[in-house]
Amino acid sequence: MGRDGRRAKAQMAYVPDQPFLYEKLTGREFLDFVGRMYGLSAATLKARAGSLIERLEMSSFLDQLTESYSHGMKQRTVLAAALLHDPKLLVIDEPMVGLDPRTVRTVKEIMWEMIARGCTVFMSTHTLEVAEAVADRIGIIHRGRLTACGSLQELRVHASRDESLEDIFLRLTAEQGNGQTETIPA
Repeated sequence: MGRDGRRAKAQMAYVPDQPFLYEKLTGREFLDFVGRMYGLSAATLKARAGSLIERLEMSSFLDQLTESYSHGMKQRTVLAAALLHDPKLLVIDEPMVGLDPRTVRTVKEIMWEMIARGCTVFMSTHTLEVAEAVADRIGIIHRGRLTACGSLQELRVHASRDESLEDIFLRLTAEQGNGQTETIPA
């Protein structure tokens, strides 16, 4: 890949916390548009889109204009569009907002599958249960500073007890809020 920016961008995908769709397109038209932008052949686009549509249970709304979509429908459509070209790096911000529990499970499974294939998933979330369930490395950011970074086990070792990620986060950020600083090495 070297310094070829176009090749690098073709291997990445980004899902923002506020999904953006062209409101006068249907979800299906949006997926087709994104797939063609990535240069996917018609057969590849059809196969990948079909698989994602099925997994993310999108068929009931995909042929409606996206302006009528709920937040969860938009989130599923944007996620499917990001995954169409089989990226090696997925950057995803608050992936579970607006999703029903079944889709949350499916998104977790998709992320686990990507990681198993050697892809990198970089996720930003305030939902610590999701980070605890999915992440193999966790960074805790408080007031713009990286406070702790490591696996959940490493964070627990530094916490000196078997705590949930939520407990570790609350303890670290409360101590720092009182003028005390405890930083777990990155």
